[in-house]
Amino acid sequence: MTKLDYRPRIADAILFNKLKGMGAVLIEGPKWCGKTTTAEQQARSIIYMDAPRYRDSYIEAANIDPDLLLDGATPRLIDEWQIAPKLWDAVRFTVDHRGEDGQFILTGSAVPLIDDEEMKKMHTGTGRIGRIKMRAMTLWESGDSSGKISLKSLFEGEKQSCVCSSELEHIAYLSCRGGWPRAILQENDLSLERAMDYVEAVVHSDINRVDGSIKNPERVSRLLRSYARHIGTQTSLSAISSDLSGNEQGSFDVRTVKTYIDALKLIFVIEDMPAWNPNLRSKAAIRTSDTRYFVDPSIAVAALGVGPKDLLSDLKTFGFIFENLCVRDLRVYAESLNGNVYHYRDSLGLECDAVVHLRNGSYGLIEIKLGGDKLIEEGASNLLKLKNKIDVEKMKSPSFLMVLTAVGKFAYQRKDGVYVVPITCLKN
Repeated sequence: MTKLDYRPRIADAILFNKLKGMGAVLIEGPKWCGKTTTAEQQARSIIYMDAPRYRDSYIEAANIDPDLLLDGATPRLIDEWQIAPKLWDAVRFTVDHRGEDGQFILTGSAVPLIDDEEMKKMHTGTGRIGRIKMRAMTLWESGDSSGKISLKSLFEGEKQSCVCSSELEHIAYLSCRGGWPRAILQENDLSLERAMDYVEAVVHSDINRVDGSIKNPERVSRLLRSYARHIGTQTSLSAISSDLSGNEQGSFDVRTVKTYIDALKLIFVIEDMPAWNPNLRSKAAIRTSDTRYFVDPSIAVAALGVGPKDLLSDLKTFGFIFENLCVRDLRVYAESLNGNVYHYRDSLGLECDAVVHLRNGSYGLIEIKLGGDKLIEEGASNLLKLKNKIDVEKMKSPSFLMVLTAVGKFAYQRKDGVYVVPITCLKN
């Protein structure tokens, strides 16, 4: 892909700004999400560590004299740096001695294990190497959202509304296609195959790249299916273990499940959502278990072996898949605003699907619903109950309340102050 063909990403501006203030920037994220292509747009020289023809030579050079690989016009892109972990310290040392920002861009689709002997010796890179997490493309980046409603503007108190066009059938397709850049460039039927290919690669090879141990492909496949059935919930590892152990001889115990899940996190397949703690003094205990999600909803769909028509015939499952789609986009939008996304749930059943919390202390409360008057009303009611609880505790009020939907012809603010916004209208 040339720079003229490149579809702009939200990460472009983040990377540009990071390079202005850091000696090196690490871009992490799942395979196929566009890390290398995004880095190439700003790099002036490149070395692809995973190039089959040169891989062994590069690893040998990294072990003997890493500086050989660092020489080149800056910013110099080192793609899949984790293949030769010694490069990390070499980059950190070079940044220190050059004393200039914007020297290197590192990309990686797997996190080296901390108990790796080379990793134990490595400097953290604090103050020298910044980090960016990339994910699959949001609907705004892929051109499937008009972007007429801005999350940033909502935080700034700007009242917004617009006409939208959002149909359930199209959202089902977008959920199955995912945000993989290659899929976005392909025709509908062909594009749906990319998520299937992704899951196959994870099951048969990628998960083994983390620690070199060969994991049972059938077990990996079944774990992905089980995880897909539990997305959007706080299901425990023991429950997942029980779910899996009933289908085979021998136990798929909690320890094994955790090992597999940790490996999937290290290659950025799974990305759970932490709980939000607003420091309420209520007697109701705040549930702190993470909510289970994939980095892209298409992984769940592919793991289940279903397609758009299947989702449309099972709206309960579709609701959870859509929730994962929204969480993916909200994470990207929030991070561009120096924020993160959390969930809230207490012991009395009061919950909020997504809390977008910015570094300056501002936050917005979001409920995610497929659509329809009944579900929108239910979501708005939950938001207002939580806001009232926050008001009673005299905490800082949320910047906005939003029901994020799959369908709708308008984005608007209700009389009670709650926004109703189709996902195909939203951007950062």
